[in-house]
Amino acid sequence: MSVETLKVRIVKKAWEDPTFKQSLLADPKSAIRQSFGVELPEETELQAVAETPTRMYLVIPPKPEELRVASESEPQIFWN
Repeated sequence: MSVETLKVRIVKKAWEDPTFKQSLLADPKSAIRQSFGVELPEETELQAVAETPTRMYLVIPPKPEELRVASESEPQIFWN
């Protein structure tokens, strides 16, 4: 499963399951591990935020060249 596919599954589950959504907002790494069996590296920070009709977030991703360097030196997501 790709990271993008996992993101879609996480959002869909948050829309359908209010308990999961609250867990995701409180402790995203634990919620993802428990619901999807995905272990994120300890050094990876993850924040979950909920948009509303009147509150949105703009995420600026790293430059592609930064991702290439990071992927060569950082651990990947671990699937259980």
